[in-house]
Amino acid sequence: MRAGLIAEKIGMTQEFLVSGTVVPVTVLKVETCVVLEQKSAAVDGYCAVKVGALPVAANKVAQPVRGYFSKLGVETFRHVKEFRVSDDCLLDVGTALNASHFTNGQLVDVTGTSNGKGFAGAMKRHGFGGLRATHGVSISHRSHGSTGNRTEPGRVFKGKRMAGHMGNVRATNLNLELLRIDLDRNLLFIKGSVPGCKGGRVVVRDAVKAGRVAESN
Repeated sequence: MRAGLIAEKIGMTQEFLVSGTVVPVTVLKVETCVVLEQKSAAVDGYCAVKVGALPVAANKVAQPVRGYFSKLGVETFRHVKEFRVSDDCLLDVGTALNASHFTNGQLVDVTGTSNGKGFAGAMKRHGFGGLRATHGVSISHRSHGSTGNRTEPGRVFKGKRMAGHMGNVRATNLNLELLRIDLDRNLLFIKGSVPGCKGGRVVVRDAVKAGRVAESN
């Protein structure tokens, strides 16, 4: 396992493949990431590296965060992410990472915060079909219907799919193909969509289930 990168979602566009097929593409701008700290199995019980992105003035962060960076002896970063890595993939503190960390055609996992939809009904939130549009159904066509049984059990089970808050949660899209890399502008062109809105920060790392996809093919 290797460390990943922190990137900004620029937006979506389209790319034409050699075959002439047009595919949707998400453009990510990789922030210049710097390794802030490394953790080893001998000292911490596991192997990991902490990566920082987007340098910021020290007075722009809270005092405890300022003290953390001061203790490490590095400049202050707005975004910090810890990546679990293999013991042979530990990186030295101060190592800079950019778009060249990945290669064309590889599979990656992208994690971000999905767009918030607010309070949503069962049809939009869970894809329910709704009630009939005639034969006695009145002003409840988009309701979720019955939620439980009769006297036994006499309650609604936990986890029942109902209306409620939708979106604004941590989400990961797995096994996305990295179509192209622009090293001059530090851009990643990823096939398909990734969680989050324009300007949002996402985490890109090697696909953890890439081997299973290869075996299934």
